[in-house]
Amino acid sequence: MTKEKLLKFKKWKVKDTCQYLTENRLGNSEIQKFQEYEITGDKLQELTVDKLKELGISEPECLQILNALKKLWQIQSKVFNDPIHGHVELHPLLVKIIDTPQFQRLRYLKQLGGGYYVYPGASHNRFEHSIGVAHLAGELAQALQTRQPDLEITDRDILCVQIAGLCHDLGHGPFSHLYDGIVIPETEKKGWKHEDGSVKMFDHLVEKNYLKGVMEEHGLIPNEDLIFIKEMINGPLDNQAAEGELQYKGREKEKWFLYEIVANKGTGIDVDKFDYFARDCHHLGIRNNFDHQRFIKFARVCEVAGKKHICTRDKEEYNMYEMFHTRLSLHKRAYQHKTHQIIQHMIAEAFLKADEHIKIQGSGGKIYTLSTAIDDMEAYTKLTDHVFEQILNPISVELKETVETNDTEDSELVTVEEKEPKKPNELEVARGILKRIVSRDFYKFLGEWTMDEKPKPPSVTGQQVTLGSASKLEHLSIKEMEGTWKKGLAAELQLNSKDFVVSAVTLDYGMKDQNPMKNVHFYRKNDHTKEVEDSTEVSKLLPTCFSETMIRVYCKKTTDSSLDDHKDLFKKWCTNNSSKSIWKEKKQQPPTTSSS
Repeated sequence: MTKEKLLKFKKWKVKDTCQYLTENRLGNSEIQKFQEYEITGDKLQELTVDKLKELGISEPECLQILNALKKLWQIQSKVFNDPIHGHVELHPLLVKIIDTPQFQRLRYLKQLGGGYYVYPGASHNRFEHSIGVAHLAGELAQALQTRQPDLEITDRDILCVQIAGLCHDLGHGPFSHLYDGIVIPETEKKGWKHEDGSVKMFDHLVEKNYLKGVMEEHGLIPNEDLIFIKEMINGPLDNQAAEGELQYKGREKEKWFLYEIVANKGTGIDVDKFDYFARDCHHLGIRNNFDHQRFIKFARVCEVAGKKHICTRDKEEYNMYEMFHTRLSLHKRAYQHKTHQIIQHMIAEAFLKADEHIKIQGSGGKIYTLSTAIDDMEAYTKLTDHVFEQILNPISVELKETVETNDTEDSELVTVEEKEPKKPNELEVARGILKRIVSRDFYKFLGEWTMDEKPKPPSVTGQQVTLGSASKLEHLSIKEMEGTWKKGLAAELQLNSKDFVVSAVTLDYGMKDQNPMKNVHFYRKNDHTKEVEDSTEVSKLLPTCFSETMIRVYCKKTTDSSLDDHKDLFKKWCTNNSSKSIWKEKKQQPPTTSSS
């Protein structure tokens, strides 16, 4: 029997299942039982030892039958040797998704964006992270299925959860969060998130590779399960909420705890974090004190305020605190590292300068730019970290014309257009910025100021810079804050505001200024059914402040002989403006200076 035929076992009739048992040397009595009870292919995955015994089959033959049947859904599974999780075996349907161009694109998206220019080991990509999340999603779902049969978690549910874990990052752009967090907000596409792109790319992947039929062969119901998978990636598709609760359609309410596995909207505890904490720490050379395997070991679904949620043992409280602390450490030491941050800014600045010069062919032959490619998934599939090199070392006009002559609809061509640009200097400026990165001529760090509270940016009165109460500027965005700070500093240091990069960085434990431990659900050893108040073992060790904001200032003029003078002036300015008396100016009006 061929592999192709085995993969279609869901459509087998009784005679086909009996033929398969015959080929696997099962006895006539067992085969007759399958005929008598009309066991077709769609019932095979539901068979257990107990169900086979009910048919009148002895236990040794039950085990022999189940071992033979396992071959059906293990065909074409693959083992990935992952540096974090060891040997990972994935379902054939997951392998089918991995082998598509849309998923393979993740090989060319750096997990930590510009962090590779600071940490030489941080060369890992979204590809391996996504495989790791799929693996952990399956582990957690299977653990709950085994531990609590009353939850009625099916193999179909688990497969959907794994697919969501595998595809949750399909929507990332070049250099991951740099694209959707810095580049896109500066364009007309404000409000777009990489999760939006993940859902669109997943739909494109399924349609382009004709996967609905393959999903049906593996026991999925596309009309229901595609909704379930997309909701796990990006929340309810229609964003409806009732009584303060998100409304899901992919699964019945009794199974809404499954939505907490890949992307937990409530507590922030999910397998996405489990993998990137372990993987990023490994490649960055930073210790990871959180043990995700202990969480999986003790995870149970309990009653919390009348709803079912994933909980962990009360004795795991310190391990959970370590998870949130690891997040803070990674942001402080790597993700928001001062050099990493300015490299991200420089790459984003170059991308925005070159935006209109990047030409990507999408569906129907339509041409898209670096920022508009998110509107067409065929074009977006071609947009990867390679755009950095394409700006730095663009294809020549002659070569470009030769390639275009032989171009086809499925071409992977992404070009840099240099013919009669609207703004002739922008592409050269972008190339110059990237050359500075390659030669490590970064914008110079003048210093940073850690605020005691959410800062009010400086207002400018002539050459004088003053501060006021944070509460009076709640209506200002971070971007407006940064712009006003930039104007104030330029006035103080007597430089052009365009020579500065001013960035507000907020570090927290994942819940802004709140204690994240208050949202974690625990149960006790002697009662597995309901949540209990968290214990007090950790509370004495927790910090009193869970968020801090820093103002960082960089100068673009790295060759300026007065750079040291600028640093001294900035330090003096910080000292003068950090006086507590500035917070007492309650009558000061918010500045009217617009963002630069």
